[in-house]
Amino acid sequence: MILIAGPYRGGANDDPILIKKNLDHLESVALPLFRKGHIPMIGEWVALPLMHLAGSKEIGDSVWDEIQYPIAHRLLEKCDAVLRLEGESKGADNDVKIARERGLKIYYNLDEIPDMT
Repeated sequence: MILIAGPYRGGANDDPILIKKNLDHLESVALPLFRKGHIPMIGEWVALPLMHLAGSKEIGDSVWDEIQYPIAHRLLEKCDAVLRLEGESKGADNDVKIARERGLKIYYNLDEIPDMT
């Protein structure tokens, strides 16, 4: 399982259209990663439904803070590597830091990831 890390909120100034564009970019590598034989994971795939269930009203509220970054950290306990996409993101930078501390492989380009199929 490879965590895809990159800008979600970063660079979007909390504009929902730009945030959606960021998520689309993260998701754009999920299928190619899957086709290489890996399980792609994006923290927002887990965090967004949980935040909705917990009653988050807006990005950055207390529920958002409770779930958004901690979910990625928990996912990293199950991941084998991180694919860090380009773009400014404190959250993704922190994911890479945690992954390094855990000895996980960090990739910066889809082409670097071995084909397991």
